[in-house]
Amino acid sequence: MIGEEGVSEGRVPALDGTFFLVDPLDGTREFVKGGNDFTVNIGLVRNRRPEVGVIYVPALGKLFGGILGEGAWRTEVVDGKPGLHRPMQVRPAPDGPIDVVASRSHRTPETDAFIRRFDVANLVNRGSSLKFCAVAEGKADLYPRMGTTMQWDTAAGEAILTAAGGRVVQLDGAPLFYGLNSDGPLFQNPWFVAAGSVEPLPG
Repeated sequence: MIGEEGVSEGRVPALDGTFFLVDPLDGTREFVKGGNDFTVNIGLVRNRRPEVGVIYVPALGKLFGGILGEGAWRTEVVDGKPGLHRPMQVRPAPDGPIDVVASRSHRTPETDAFIRRFDVANLVNRGSSLKFCAVAEGKADLYPRMGTTMQWDTAAGEAILTAAGGRVVQLDGAPLFYGLNSDGPLFQNPWFVAAGSVEPLPG
């Protein structure tokens, strides 16, 4: 298991092809401000790609999940018990303007410049991995992130979005890969775009 706190303290276990990436508090700024956009993220990685993801939203009692090849779902948690699973799927690509979700606390000029390349109907700011969930459940079409993220921030969300029919790509169109990176800070992601049915990279 790879966790943010463990890595920050220098505890990096030897990795084989299968491991968990865990972030027990994603959206720290929202949590500190008293907001509800913070989550618990658990992603299962196999052969450098996320295959299973679970995102829990404690303040809202919501639980999102996805298994590659088996679909994605959401449910409400009441008194510590999840209810019925409701399937999630990305929405069809619109004929006109798209809806975009972006980071509430970590917007960058590069992200804003990327968004301006699209015809945008609505731009919504959200915290934590809930941006992946917004695309997965068909509430948004695109989530671009030109800024620093770590693998425990994205593994669960990418697994859920992929299971719902979406995808996540780097700016060159390549997928994100998980595990020990060969360059840059340990477990840091490159910039990426998460998309539902729309083309993630403008021509």
